Amino acid sequence: MHSFHLYGMTNLKLSDITGIINKKYPFALAEEWDNVGLQLGNPATEITRIMVALDPLPQVITSAINSNCDLLITHHPLIFSPLRQITSSTTTGSSILKAAQSNLALLAMHTNYDIAQDGLNDLLAKRIGLEQTRPLKITGRNELIKLVVFVPEEQLATVRAALLPHTESIGNYQDCSFSAAGEGTFLPLAGAQPTIGTIGKLEKVAEQRLELLLRRDQLSKAIRTLLAVHPYEEPAFDCYPLLNEAPPKGLGRIGSLTEPVRLADWAANLAETLECRSVRFVGDPAGMIQKIALCSGSGASLLRDAIRAGSDLLLTGDVKYHEAREAEAQGIALVDAGHFGTEILMVAAIRDFLTNALQQAGHTIEILTADCEQDPFRTITRHL
Repeated sequence: MHSFHLYGMTNLKLSDITGIINKKYPFALAEEWDNVGLQLGNPATEITRIMVALDPLPQVITSAINSNCDLLITHHPLIFSPLRQITSSTTTGSSILKAAQSNLALLAMHTNYDIAQDGLNDLLAKRIGLEQTRPLKITGRNELIKLVVFVPEEQLATVRAALLPHTESIGNYQDCSFSAAGEGTFLPLAGAQPTIGTIGKLEKVAEQRLELLLRRDQLSKAIRTLLAVHPYEEPAFDCYPLLNEAPPKGLGRIGSLTEPVRLADWAANLAETLECRSVRFVGDPAGMIQKIALCSGSGASLLRDAIRAGSDLLLTGDVKYHEAREAEAQGIALVDAGHFGTEILMVAAIRDFLTNALQQAGHTIEILTADCEQDPFRTITRHL
């Protein structure tokens, strides 16, 4: 088990962690069939220690409890399908009861993390050296909104700091905003309780026009925050729908290697890169590949998308026999590095992400990574 310590503020709540994760890897991106986000726990609970793991295995939950963790973050959800009962007679029920009795909160980052920019598929693409990557199967685009609010100069920093967590990144830049000075005027009427000014007298105030870029699904939360922190009784703000195209969101990734390489050589190097026990492949061992599609976990369903995109190869896990035959017939290489092998890298990545995010927020927290997980499959090779 590996731990990282951060020093600074205290009283970090579970809802704070959920908010940080949701901003970077929105839960709304998850597939409809999926179940992500907070699965067990009180959002108001104070968090002092976190464990990150791929699977919510019984031994992982036990490890988190024994390590005095308040929160276990996993890729795969413990609660996936609707439950009719929670009893100790099932693995899921027993795990839920044990976590609840020990006040261990459970949070899942599954297909939202797969789909999100800088999520698991981007992580896998970067690990294997792909360049100029994009989603393999586009499922949509976020609608963008520009929020404009007028703030007294003295309160600009406070209002901006409160709204930045709701903003959208622009490329590789986050916490983007713009402000410009101006003069606001207003005449308080009877019944008003102005922060600045007098009833019946026209008031002029030095104000800043603050502009921020948001996803539409963040607008209502941003407005609630705005109303809570703005000094005015009736803040003036505008919401502009934009024609700017947000980056596409979708399943898998596709990109290119810097130069062509033999399939057999690439597969052998992949086993080392991902630290897999074994890698299976379909295709001519001497065939040259360069344009590669991938989907972490179980992604053979994207085989036809990879073919339509002109890929030389699809990398994924959990490949079935008939899917291998289909790839063989279509003349596309197929590499199976295992479900575990293509996803376990998320553990260190989420640890590092939270380490940086919480450090920037000034919180004191300890983040552990589970050391009791391993690929459930074993391989015996017959030498001919």
